[in-house]
Amino acid sequence: RVCRPLVLASLPTMATGEEMAPALQDSWGDFWLFRFFVNAAGYASIVVPGFLLIQYFKRRNYLETGRGICFPVIKSCVFGSEVKSVHQDDGSLPPRAEPTESSTARQVFKLLFCAAGLQISYLTWGVLQERVMTRTYGATETDPGEKFKDSQFLVFMNRILAFTVAGLYCALTKQPRHGAPMYKYSFASLSNILSSWCQYEALKYISFPTQVLAKASKVIPVMMMGKLVSRKSYEYWEYLTAALISVGVSMFLLSSAPNRTVSTVTTFSGVVLLAGYIIFDSFTSNWQDALFTYKMSPVQMMFGVNVFSCLFTVGSLLEQGALLESLRFMARHSEFTAHAVLLSVCSACGQLFIFYTINQFGAAVFTIIMTLRQAFAILLSCLIYGHTVTVVGGLGIAVVFMALFLRVYARSRMKKRTKKLPLGETPVQKV
Repeated sequence: RVCRPLVLASLPTMATGEEMAPALQDSWGDFWLFRFFVNAAGYASIVVPGFLLIQYFKRRNYLETGRGICFPVIKSCVFGSEVKSVHQDDGSLPPRAEPTESSTARQVFKLLFCAAGLQISYLTWGVLQERVMTRTYGATETDPGEKFKDSQFLVFMNRILAFTVAGLYCALTKQPRHGAPMYKYSFASLSNILSSWCQYEALKYISFPTQVLAKASKVIPVMMMGKLVSRKSYEYWEYLTAALISVGVSMFLLSSAPNRTVSTVTTFSGVVLLAGYIIFDSFTSNWQDALFTYKMSPVQMMFGVNVFSCLFTVGSLLEQGALLESLRFMARHSEFTAHAVLLSVCSACGQLFIFYTINQFGAAVFTIIMTLRQAFAILLSCLIYGHTVTVVGGLGIAVVFMALFLRVYARSRMKKRTKKLPLGETPVQKV
């Protein structure tokens, strides 16, 4: 709160030389770029001292010289056990259950249970996400109501419940012995917070169907980055499906409804936020893959990442004074309270369904279920919130999901062929 007036005062004034009006100051304070840098400054106030402490303990060789009651905590946070699994499959992921002794009916019931759990959790999450970020609360005939503006508080709500659920799960079930230094979770946590923030914030500037399609087309920049940076090679069907996704997304974005009044500046802000989401989310998944070289379960990963997510978000919210403002908003609008809690419950339960589905049926089945979920999410959003989709836009959506299903099918065929490769041959890198 002390920094905000100083930053606002330093912003350029109008071209006429007049002083910035209070309403304009408020609009700058609500602008996503300003809030992004304020949030980043809050995270830096925690990350920088933590980094200096870690470097201090490492230079002091604390692992050999340290003593006292704090030694186990510092050892776990800074050094860990430093024991990595030799193979990626060794303890990083629980072995997938095989349906050898289970009846077909039991497997069908499990599959329906997983599909229903994922669809209900994430469809409800998507509908509530759009409701919270794009609609007003407390509207009456005389009062237009007010919108909830702080995306970071919603991220905090999601993470605090996910942290609680993962902690209880780890406490009640047997987990592998943990070996990773705790501070390494902070990198994935920070990128995960920023990707979630960009995802919420983007809904202020673009429609929910546009966001879903942009997330579905994430494979395109991933392939481009792999080709340019890592010199990876891809199969022909990967290029084909990426091109189809590009065509479908372009058809949807370029199709214009008669009542569409989105400005160029607003569209640009939405595109930048979506790009930020894709970049941060890609880093999160890659860093988590690297952490899985330590012997840990997915739920332990969920717990470790959410510990730091809660620390970063609550610290930043307290520094900005936004935590009390958000709690006051919750007190004024009980409907928002219910939506925020249910949003967090759906997010936490969805993560558990993800782990269970992959464990029982593998990644291919999970990808098909989540691809169907994206299609249903667009349909629900259009029905509930009245988004207009033209015929060309509808064809674009169909092309995108056809390409996604083709990609899943081709990948499953490639995996079967890879198992039959002679020893010494290596398959082409996949995305």
